[in-house]
Amino acid sequence: MRTSTHLSNKRRFPDGFIWGTATAAHQVEGGNWNNDWWAWEHALDSPCQEPSGDACDHWHRYPADIRLCAELGFGAYRFSLEWSRIEPEDGEFSRAALEHYRRMCATCHEHGLEPIVTFHHFTTPRWVAARGGWVEPSTADHFARFCERATASLGDLIGRACTVCEPNIVATMGYLCGIFPPGHRDPDLRRRANDVLVVAHRKAAEAIHAGPGKASVGLTLAMFDYQAVDGGHAERDRYRRDIEDVFLEAARGDDFVGVQCYSRIRVGPQGLLDPDGDARLTQMGYEFWPDALAATIRRAWDVTGKVPVLVTENGIATEDDTERIEYIEQALSGVLGCLADGIDVRGYLYWSLLDNFEWVLGYRPTFGLVAVDRMTQARTLKPSARWLGDIARANTLPMG
Repeated sequence: MRTSTHLSNKRRFPDGFIWGTATAAHQVEGGNWNNDWWAWEHALDSPCQEPSGDACDHWHRYPADIRLCAELGFGAYRFSLEWSRIEPEDGEFSRAALEHYRRMCATCHEHGLEPIVTFHHFTTPRWVAARGGWVEPSTADHFARFCERATASLGDLIGRACTVCEPNIVATMGYLCGIFPPGHRDPDLRRRANDVLVVAHRKAAEAIHAGPGKASVGLTLAMFDYQAVDGGHAERDRYRRDIEDVFLEAARGDDFVGVQCYSRIRVGPQGLLDPDGDARLTQMGYEFWPDALAATIRRAWDVTGKVPVLVTENGIATEDDTERIEYIEQALSGVLGCLADGIDVRGYLYWSLLDNFEWVLGYRPTFGLVAVDRMTQARTLKPSARWLGDIARANTLPMG
């Protein structure tokens, strides 16, 4: 009996550990037509497989979706504000949009959920994009002004605030790889975007901290477990510098850093390597590698100088829900290992609550704990939803 209790304790998470799920406005709300992504989806030469359209109609259905999140057993819900709805033109703020997001925060509180609010999740108003987007230094000031106005309306209800979601993806995919808007392929532009996004984060954090409210503030970062093979250490370090380190260093002194991780990437002397031919892949083309989460938590902890970590995204795109459970169980085992080693991990937010619009890949990848019928918008719980909700209630990972 003592052995059983001992093992159970080792699988238990700390008191106050945050359990939740996450979405992003453009991926679930529908009809976000006034931003750069809607324009990108509908361009004649768009790389997008399909437009976002009505998405999951979360703009109207959020009360039921938030209630569902709470009923499953979670204690937090991370969602994003759509800047282009709140500030559709320069200096023109929509009270109706701000009230909408205030109601979302209030609905979270009504159901015992902490609202974790992201101020920028990939989408930028068309008027900002037209003036140069994230390579234009004034964008940092415009974003800070938006954060100040949004905080004035919502700040007293926000639990935690994420300034920018995955700024490294905004910069790399939009200015280096050319598959996110504005579609550039220029290393110098990517570095300029990195610089502007770092400044934007710092100014936004200051604006949010000014209140009202006392939200903890941090940025979230897309991280992979970059593994050097065949002497690829120098190339790995070089690549990782511009895509991760500049932002991890910018997070030093923040209240938390959001780690968002899905897989590993191997790096050889000549650059990034494809997965082995026999590797197990997800719908995203990622290698099935749940151990990557623990590796990236450890790296974020080290590079930031021990800033507390919140896992703001982790999950898998798969049609096989048993595979989803397998992936999450292994990832959470890694989180427990980090906690046992003294790393301050504050919580785990699964991506995503709903099957939703996965940017360039459209609706084919299914990350959700909840399936969404594309015709009727009907929600259907997957077994993984109740499985993870039960873990959240118990605050303990069951023995495998």
